[in-house]
Amino acid sequence: MDQTFWHVLLLASAAVAAIACAATWLALQALTRIGIYDRPNRRSSHDRPKPRGGGLALLPVIVLAWLAADAWLAPAPRGFWPALLGALLLGTVSWIDDLRGLPPAWRLVVQVLAVALGIYGIGGSGLVFQGLLPPLLDHLGAALLWLWFVNLFNFMDGIDGISGVEAAVIGGGLVLVGALAPLSPGLVACAALLAVAALGFLAWNWAPSKLFLGDVGSVPLGYLLGWLLLAAALEGQWAAALVLPAYYLADATLTLARRARRGAVLWQAHREHFYQRAVQGGASHAAVASRVLVCGGALVAFAAVAAGGRPWIALGGGGLAVALLLFDFVRLARRRGA
Repeated sequence: MDQTFWHVLLLASAAVAAIACAATWLALQALTRIGIYDRPNRRSSHDRPKPRGGGLALLPVIVLAWLAADAWLAPAPRGFWPALLGALLLGTVSWIDDLRGLPPAWRLVVQVLAVALGIYGIGGSGLVFQGLLPPLLDHLGAALLWLWFVNLFNFMDGIDGISGVEAAVIGGGLVLVGALAPLSPGLVACAALLAVAALGFLAWNWAPSKLFLGDVGSVPLGYLLGWLLLAAALEGQWAAALVLPAYYLADATLTLARRARRGAVLWQAHREHFYQRAVQGGASHAAVASRVLVCGGALVAFAAVAAGGRPWIALGGGGLAVALLLFDFVRLARRRGA
C-alpha cells in the first residue's frame, strides 16, 4: 500500500466520521419525534427512557462508505457482496425486533442464513483455521464462531459507549495490522471506515448517551466486524483476529457458561456480564467504557506484536490484559455486592 492510499484513506475517514456523526443526530431527532424509546426495566443499566435505533444511521453510513471504497479506493476482499447483503438482512429483521419483538428462534434462523451467506461468499478463498481442519470442518467452525460473535456483540451492548469503543478498537487494530503486515488494501479500508463511523456514532452514545444502537445497530455491526476478523484470519493474521475481540469474547463466553451452569435461560436479557456488574457496583458507564478502551489499546498493541511475527506472545499478552480487566470489574462489583 503506497502513500497515496493512506492519504486518501485518511481523508475518506475524516469525511465518514463527520457523516456518521451528522446522520446519528438526524436519527436521534427522528426517533425522538416518532417516540421510539428503550424504557428501563430490571435488566437495564439505564434509569430513564432513551431513543433506540441509532443503527438506522450507522449501518447505512458503513454500507455506503464500503461501497465507495470498493469502487474508488481499493477492491474489497472476496465475499464482500454477500457480507453486505447479510448485514442488510440482519439490519432489517433487527429493526422489526426493535419495534415489536420477534421470537428468539426467528432471529436465530435469520442469523444462520446471514452467516451461511457470508461463509459461501468467502468459501473458496482460504482456511480460517490455517489448515488445521479439513475444509468442510473449517468452514463449519468459522460459521459457528461468526454466529456466536454476532450474538455476543449484541449481548454486550448494555451500557453507554461500550459497543462504539469495541468497534473502533477492532477496526482500528486491523488498520494497524495492515500497516505492519500483508493485508489487502480493501480489507484495511473497510476496517478503517467502520472504525471511524463507530466514532461518529460514539459522539452521541458516550455517557451520558443521547441514544442507543438498538438491535438494528448491534446485530449487523457484530456481523460486519466478524466478517472483517475472518477475512484477516484468511489472509494469515489469525492471531490478531483472535486478540482484537478478546475482551468481548471472554466476558460474553464466561458469562454464558456461568448462566448455563446455573440452568438460566440463555437467550433471556440479564445484567450479569462483568461490565454490567461493575456498573451495579457503583462505577459509571464512562468509567467502565474507559477501562474497556484502555484494555482495547493494549489488545491493539498485542495485535501489532502478532503482525510482527510473534503470535503466541501476542495471545499471551492479550489474555493477560483481558484477565486484568475482568478482575478489575469483579473488584468494582464487590463494592456493593453486585
